[in-house]
Amino acid sequence: MNTFDALSLFSGGLDSILASKLMQNHGHKVLGLHFTSPFFGKPDQVPEWEREYGVPIAVIDVGQEFVDLMAAFPPHGFGKVLNPCVDCKILMLRRAKELLPLYGASFLISGEVLGQRPMSQRADTLNIIRNEADVRDVLLRPLSAGMLPITPMEESGLVDRTRLPSLVGRGRKGQYALAKALGVTRIPTQAGGCRLGERESARRYWPILQTFPQPLSPYFDLANVGRQLWRRVEDAVTGHWMVMGRDHKDNEKILKLVRPEQYVFVLKSFPGPHAVGIPVPGLDWTEEILAEAGSCLASFSPRARRHGDVVEVLATRNGEERIITVRPDAPHGFQDNLTWPQTRAEQKQWERGLAKG
Repeated sequence: MNTFDALSLFSGGLDSILASKLMQNHGHKVLGLHFTSPFFGKPDQVPEWEREYGVPIAVIDVGQEFVDLMAAFPPHGFGKVLNPCVDCKILMLRRAKELLPLYGASFLISGEVLGQRPMSQRADTLNIIRNEADVRDVLLRPLSAGMLPITPMEESGLVDRTRLPSLVGRGRKGQYALAKALGVTRIPTQAGGCRLGERESARRYWPILQTFPQPLSPYFDLANVGRQLWRRVEDAVTGHWMVMGRDHKDNEKILKLVRPEQYVFVLKSFPGPHAVGIPVPGLDWTEEILAEAGSCLASFSPRARRHGDVVEVLATRNGEERIITVRPDAPHGFQDNLTWPQTRAEQKQWERGLAKG
């Protein structure tokens, strides 16, 4: 395995690119770490980034660690939506520190800029992240180094502090000037890049966190696809969740993500969406609920509805197939997710309950 001087948190955003390229320019051998989960990460772009920016990159999956963090409630709370930005950075830095011996590296690089983000990049928050991730002695934030306390890497002469910039605030002029100096001509579009900061995604994720005792990372991959339907009786969620494709592309994605213990529903004689039912451990899908799921699926097929009679739905689980006969117009309890205001209200109630102990 190749060895490196430093490991850099490489999101693919401009700041992470500049931090990595700057340290390369200073003669350090840098490996980018691109963290992925159902909520963030673009591993398919890694080969292109390596060609464009000349930084070797390793993809690090932290999906289950991140889901566990969310399910236990992030110690530093959420942002405006469902984004635990402070705890996210702590998690990544802890994992990156664990990888230092594997790659023979001696320090970490982060592209954080002092004052750029109101929640996670204030001076006090940067200190909290550094201390709780236990990276005080190995973390360098080169883009704002001149505005931050000196690090052991600079004190020892391993890194030349006099050649590091003092970027601060939300403006981007300093980054653009540095990009020009480093020969970075392809500037990525400025975007958050994390689904947890999006209201629509938060609506999809919230019921999973509330329903499953130990949610798994693949559940949230499914939550990123198609239509999300939860069974409700008298406005109470029963815990029965179904993901249904909106088009052929969604259908293909769903079938790739399905696990053996989950139900796959497909109309037997009519074109229409595919769906997967995700059981909560210990909560059965009774004959009644399976029939409701089949009726719901059939109701989204125009040809099945026009048929005007019963239709057959093929249900598969653990390799076993069965036929469910349903009417597309039969009542069922599967409904769309809560609205964002409803989701936010539930989230706040959950937070208050945790605060009371």
